[in-house]
Amino acid sequence: MTPDAFVAELDTLTQQALDRLGAAATAGEPAAELTVAALLKLALKNEIEAAEIAARWMADTPELEVKLALARQAGDEAKHYRLIEERLAALGVPPGSVDPLADGYSPLYQYLARLPTTVERVAAGPFTREAIALVRNAAFADFCAARGDTETARLYREVIQPDEGHHHALGRTLLLRYATTPERQAAARRAAEGTLRLAEEIQETARLRRGITRAPGC
Repeated sequence: MTPDAFVAELDTLTQQALDRLGAAATAGEPAAELTVAALLKLALKNEIEAAEIAARWMADTPELEVKLALARQAGDEAKHYRLIEERLAALGVPPGSVDPLADGYSPLYQYLARLPTTVERVAAGPFTREAIALVRNAAFADFCAARGDTETARLYREVIQPDEGHHHALGRTLLLRYATTPERQAAARRAAEGTLRLAEEIQETARLRRGITRAPGC
């Protein structure tokens, strides 16, 4: 199929999973002990992993325009990390007191790190993972506002979300350029599906084992 038709099909597949993720993220009432600060600590891990995977891919991705897109994303995610760290400090969590990688890298990071081709990376990272982030961040911002933390809600709505939206839009542009053959389209589809599957599994595990909902993305 044409790149336009393929991306439209991938949009449909992705949206179905995003609808499930969004519904699960906002299901039920959040526990009283689930605080904005606790969820922001989780966000630090998401942001550092997102920055690192973009930087890792940049090193051996041959296409210059994709290198530059990944560089932009790595910088944005690092910026988000610092902004979240500053917000945590305002909430009483000292900078540097949280080691986001103390428990190692997430299964999603490990999956992304193994993707070998540009089209798989673009499909899994900028296109799919950032779309997931947009859904989860929207739920988190609403949670913050409901808890009276308008400053954290503003940070996500006015700073972080526009960046994530830019990454997703850039991923779409790059897919249209590189998902040009049946083989590349099949690889991109597998990468997107793998990312969505892991995101759902991780979210459900967090909900069932730790009672975590409304957690932000990256």
